[in-house]
Amino acid sequence: MSAQPPERPRQAHRWSALRRLFGKGAPAGAGHCAGAQAIRDYFRHKAHGQGYTLSHSQQRVIDCMARQAGLLLGATAQTPPSLYLHGAVGRGKSWLLDGFFQALPTERKRRLHFHEFFAQLHQGMFSHRAQEDALAATLDELLHGCRVVCFDEFHVHDIGDAMLIARLFKALFERGTVLLVTSNYPPEGLLPNPLYHARFKPVIDLINARMQVMEVGGPHDYRSQARQHAHQVFTQGHYVWPATPAQRERLGLPPHDAKPQPLAVGSRHVRAWLLDQRRVGFSFSDLCEQPTAVMDYLELCRRFDHWIIDDLPALGECSIAAQQRFINLIDVLYDQDKHLTLLGNLPLRESLGGHATDLARTRSRLGQLSERHDPA
Repeated sequence: MSAQPPERPRQAHRWSALRRLFGKGAPAGAGHCAGAQAIRDYFRHKAHGQGYTLSHSQQRVIDCMARQAGLLLGATAQTPPSLYLHGAVGRGKSWLLDGFFQALPTERKRRLHFHEFFAQLHQGMFSHRAQEDALAATLDELLHGCRVVCFDEFHVHDIGDAMLIARLFKALFERGTVLLVTSNYPPEGLLPNPLYHARFKPVIDLINARMQVMEVGGPHDYRSQARQHAHQVFTQGHYVWPATPAQRERLGLPPHDAKPQPLAVGSRHVRAWLLDQRRVGFSFSDLCEQPTAVMDYLELCRRFDHWIIDDLPALGECSIAAQQRFINLIDVLYDQDKHLTLLGNLPLRESLGGHATDLARTRSRLGQLSERHDPA
């Protein structure tokens, strides 16, 4: 479950007042008590406003976050352990992380989707490659001295990325940065490929040593309730099948045989069959069966708000590489909150088979789209 804070003027005023409390003139020790209480109050009001009953594991995480805020904002400004949240899809990990980020009364914080941050990290290190410590220079540029960094949707599938992640985590801990990380996997489940897992073991050990690892459990996938949240653009999208000419015409979509156009993305081109101001359309093949990357999807998100992806196949019949690109693409569209119209020939559930890691998260997210079906 991932939700923005309820837009309530009284509540916003209360958080502003709490933030002022931590400014100059706050009494000694006020940060510790009021910082912790700010977190607890925020989640209590947020859950109540959304008609949401906190699970036992979520309450444990909130209590831990409250202790973290108390230590961070207390008179002695201690650095608490970082926090690693894991659990099945839709159990409220992102909801908890977003709530902590919103409620924490400090400006020295960043909330980042890990995909996007990692793309920026690669680009920054390339830009600073002539410097003695390109990683340090890039972190200075990206984080501006933040004390708290929140990473959502952390996972590792590539050994090259894994080695840079090892350096990244060590550098952040050395800076005294407090990390809050969400993942579908416990630390031991990261980089599951047996060819590389042993090489990543030192990072797993570092996470276990420097972070409090907590599972967010519960029997329900709360994303099934996401249509209640009208402010989420992604959940207003559609899955259309079997994408007949009549459906396309009725929904204002170009015909299946529309002529593709070249679209520049960085130094290369992809084929798009719709380019209309902030709308863009691609086939699954052109986005996911070609060597596209997360950085391409992020650049396209900066240019387009309404996405149409046509010809979704049965994923289980695609290569693992194509499945993983599709997973990454949906992650980016979900986190950037873009409107998506997805077209396929089969019911969505039948289309989303396959064995790629993280497909469960993709099924959960796409399950929030409304399904439009024309009977045969």
